[in-house]
Amino acid sequence: MRVTNAALLLFAKDPQKWFVSSTVMCVQFYGTKVQKPLAYQQIYGGSVFEVVDQAVAFVMSHIDARVGERTQSAQVDVSYELPVQAVTETIVNACVHRDYLSTGSVQVMLFKDRLEVWNPGRLPKGMTVEKLAGEHASLPVNPLLANPVYLAGYIEQVGTGTNDVIDRCVELGLRKPEFRQDENFTVVMWRREVVGTVQSDSDVVQKDTRNDPVKALPQMAQRVYAVIKDNEGIRRPFIMQKLGVSESTVKRIVAFLMEKDMIEHRGSAKTGGYYVIEKK
Repeated sequence: MRVTNAALLLFAKDPQKWFVSSTVMCVQFYGTKVQKPLAYQQIYGGSVFEVVDQAVAFVMSHIDARVGERTQSAQVDVSYELPVQAVTETIVNACVHRDYLSTGSVQVMLFKDRLEVWNPGRLPKGMTVEKLAGEHASLPVNPLLANPVYLAGYIEQVGTGTNDVIDRCVELGLRKPEFRQDENFTVVMWRREVVGTVQSDSDVVQKDTRNDPVKALPQMAQRVYAVIKDNEGIRRPFIMQKLGVSESTVKRIVAFLMEKDMIEHRGSAKTGGYYVIEKK
């Protein structure tokens, strides 16, 4: 019995063994240009389901979010500056419809003013970027990938995905997303406009890192840092409860802060907690 490429990408433990470029590279920049130093960079591997989940979590944990109050129930609402469904749809489409014969990987690039998701692939014959904003047929490049992802509830199969991305962004008062086709296919989702101007991207980096390194952190990392600073010895479950975020998100951000020597864990794995490292 022959195993299909789609089966390997969807269910293999390490599909990168056969498809080296089936990773997703996520990068956050301080400003509006591709410019070093980088705020954060991570390459995610695993199955299509795993890289999609990790890439979506990366974006949502690095953008602004407003946490509601528990006045009605134990659950808390979290409102993000970019719609979760639109971000998910865009990243899923990039992973499902890409050209897996290409040596390039899907890239998720978060700038100060926008999110760009691009994949090494081209639109199907007869499809144009203009048609994506209107009614159009569903023409999956990799149907054996698209169908299982659809059945798992990640995407629509009727060709409404790009329309949903546009509608959800516009409903939030954001600029209409853009679709571009050159050597790669790119989706641009615009973030909320920042009040005020700065001289350059490098000025932003220097201002944040010199005066207050905490301000140079991604938004979600700032919130986790603040919770730990205000609650010395706090453990992960309580961070999750206070911020209303998942365990995987807290784990990732805590590891990120520890790598930067901004927090540390004291005590045993069961009874210990996290503390801010005070800089002298």
